[in-house]
Amino acid sequence: MKKTVSFSRNATNVFFHILTKCNLNCSHCYINQKQHGETILPLSTIEAWLELFSKKSDNANVIFLGGEPTLHPALPEAVKKARKLGYKSITIDTNGYLFHDILSRITPSDIDFISFSLDGATKETNDSIRGEGCYDTCVKGIYEAKKKGFNTSLIYTVSGNNINELKLMPPLLEDFGIKEFFIQVIGIRGNSAEDDSGNLQVSKKLWQSIIPEVAEIVAESGINVTYPKVFLEEDDTFECGGLVADNYFIFPNGRVYRCPLCEDFPVHAGMIENNILIETPKLNENDFFNLSVPEGCVMNKMIQPDNLTYNQQGVPEYQIACCLLKERIEKE
Repeated sequence: MKKTVSFSRNATNVFFHILTKCNLNCSHCYINQKQHGETILPLSTIEAWLELFSKKSDNANVIFLGGEPTLHPALPEAVKKARKLGYKSITIDTNGYLFHDILSRITPSDIDFISFSLDGATKETNDSIRGEGCYDTCVKGIYEAKKKGFNTSLIYTVSGNNINELKLMPPLLEDFGIKEFFIQVIGIRGNSAEDDSGNLQVSKKLWQSIIPEVAEIVAESGINVTYPKVFLEEDDTFECGGLVADNYFIFPNGRVYRCPLCEDFPVHAGMIENNILIETPKLNENDFFNLSVPEGCVMNKMIQPDNLTYNQQGVPEYQIACCLLKERIEKE
């Protein structure tokens, strides 16, 4: 069953970067240490911030991110704290290296998903993006997690460098025993913002010729698939998730963003000070969300406009959706 996942304030989604340190240097990494800091949050702070955001909703979800979150030695304790606080779902996003013996320090009952990142169906493509040896290490980590009974999901970040290999992923996902498959579109921030090749963002035609078809094939095998809408159709209405959803992208220097496209800039809507979330003064990202442009997402227009095209009169040929708007195909 295919459906568009609309925005809702009935759920709070916390994307919690507990550190920015990583063992890899992926070419598309969005972490910007000049903006996000180099702090490794102490467990006491992680627990306090988890409690702070757990109070925003009875339906709160948390994803532990980095950098590489398993590099944090206290991640198991943070996961267990999130469970005690009543988070509805708890996920760890990992590159698969699974540091600090993480799989032996938590149990499947502590966490809902361990989500692995793989950006190519072949070693050559994945490792050209993520680094030599990453493919084999990630696959090994997936099998280890499955063997120990953890639910696993997989994230594939699509760019012009790897979109054509997406068609090779369905049989691999079945072999890995993946339960949820997330296709992401590359964001031009962090390392990607330094890339001047012009090959990262994909056209509407290419995106729509590959992504929906692959998603359907994966779903037919019994794996749930989620992918960004990206390109709106003529009868779609643009909505900004920053205005109508309850999402928080938290960084270890205390910055709290509402939109991931803004993360390369000091326009964060919130700041955590003394374990209290405060609003930042104008101008911040909230002020941009209220702007209306014919291209749809104003942040996309300003930050990463290479996915836009115009007719001879200079009118946009389509609108770009909010990056938080998703299509989801669930197994029936």
